[in-house]
Amino acid sequence: MINFQTSPESYRHWKLAFDGAVATLTMDVDPTSTLAPGYELKMNSYDLGVDIELYDAVQRLRFEHPEVRTVVMASANPKIFCAGANIKMLGVSTHGHKVNFCKFTNETRNSIEDASENSRQTYMCAVTGTAAGGGYELALATDYIMMVDDGNTAVSLPEVPLLAVLPGTGGLTRVVDKRKVRRDLADIFCSIEEGVKGKRAVEWRLVDEVIPSSAFKAAVAKRAAELAAKSDRPAGEKGVVLAQVSRVIGEDGVTYPHIDIAFDRATRAANITIKGPNSACPADLAGIKAEGVDFYPLALARELDDAILHLRANETTIATWVFRTEGDAGLVMGYDAALQKFGASDWLVREILLYWKRTCKRLDVTSRTLFALVEPGSCFAGFVAEILFAVDRSFMLDGTFEGNPAPAATIRLSALNFEGLPMGNGLSRLATRFLGEPDSVGKARDTIGRDLDAAACAKLGLVTGTPDDIDWEDEIRLMIEERAAFSPDSLTGMEANLRFAGPETMETKIFGRLTAWQNWIFQRPNAVGDAGALKLYGTGKRATYNQERV
Repeated sequence: MINFQTSPESYRHWKLAFDGAVATLTMDVDPTSTLAPGYELKMNSYDLGVDIELYDAVQRLRFEHPEVRTVVMASANPKIFCAGANIKMLGVSTHGHKVNFCKFTNETRNSIEDASENSRQTYMCAVTGTAAGGGYELALATDYIMMVDDGNTAVSLPEVPLLAVLPGTGGLTRVVDKRKVRRDLADIFCSIEEGVKGKRAVEWRLVDEVIPSSAFKAAVAKRAAELAAKSDRPAGEKGVVLAQVSRVIGEDGVTYPHIDIAFDRATRAANITIKGPNSACPADLAGIKAEGVDFYPLALARELDDAILHLRANETTIATWVFRTEGDAGLVMGYDAALQKFGASDWLVREILLYWKRTCKRLDVTSRTLFALVEPGSCFAGFVAEILFAVDRSFMLDGTFEGNPAPAATIRLSALNFEGLPMGNGLSRLATRFLGEPDSVGKARDTIGRDLDAAACAKLGLVTGTPDDIDWEDEIRLMIEERAAFSPDSLTGMEANLRFAGPETMETKIFGRLTAWQNWIFQRPNAVGDAGALKLYGTGKRATYNQERV
């Protein structure tokens, strides 16, 4: 089983150091501490285990260290900043693991960019030694890249000429969209093995500065201090320690304090029930901070984040996720109001909102069929209702179940459903849902704070269907059984295309375009066949390519 939970005392590949407002996150990969047998992590290369630690470090820097305003990413190896994803690891991994690995690394680098943009915790990179492939992609995720000018240090994306695959963590996209490297120069850069160094790297906008070795350390410190001075993160606040998420994993499901997951292996479905809060939201910021990691929106975000990652990596045959909620919608809206009230002025509440946004985005790009069922006793309200708008189809019971005293289900919207929790395309999920009918967004907005029954939700287009209790069980069963009969490959492609309507952004390019192409390339003989480049890398033999363009 792949475990996505870790903590700094367990790190094998990263070191954290703090100096006031500046933290240094140093990559120092232990070659023998691999996630699976069959390879060594030489030359500061990485596998999923290295990135699990990186993701954990990014989260802890945001929540546990409000005083940190700048994070410097560096390498403990002066000759190799990072050699990227370990090639031997890719060679021995299943196709599914390779694709999930690339998706997780993409999400982690997006979280670094989100920290720079929205948390005022700017990441910069100090490149010493070769930054190749995923190593340069790691640098690209930061806001500012400094490179030592020593005649040897270079940045490169050599995947196409060396491995017959693509840079798997957004390198192509970030080079042209973020660094705005000219297209023809980017073509050259991505076609050469040796990379680019020195002043040319600055001229091509691949890095921001090159500094002689003798002045490099001082220059990095000076730039880090300058970036820190621009941040509004507080110096005197106490952080929230991210204790391990409590969970029990069994054969038939997974249980968290606020989430129950039950597997129906016959239909390859996971029934995921999100529980509402047990008590009212604290009345003020002091109360919120006293609850810390147990504050409901933060606790729920952490549990859902872990659940998504666990199901993705360890339950690959569970094809359909069915979301339900249960609890008091009024209590949920109390927490929603606090997130809105304090989100713009307090660093911690801002971080919680950003975490929920990233977790919903992780749901958006998950290669599983997503359904939601709104039943009596549910609490799809405010920020929790975002799950309802992230799924592929949603159904709401019209009325009540016979013999069940629970009142008819309702949905309650808040301002957060319209702004503050955007998808990767920059739009809210409701704006994306109603892309061809913008008036519907306004009509939905007019209902903020009201309890909407099945008839109202159907009229507003907030759900897919509203069966009554006579048809409910059969309709839901047939829908899940039908889905289980389809090809998983075609469903993955269909769902990903349909979810990303609207504007194309750097993020949608990475997940909608890059992931699809990499998925295809990872199955092609030119890359992974017995005579493919990925298989023969390091053997001294040249790959044999099928030269047909398709």
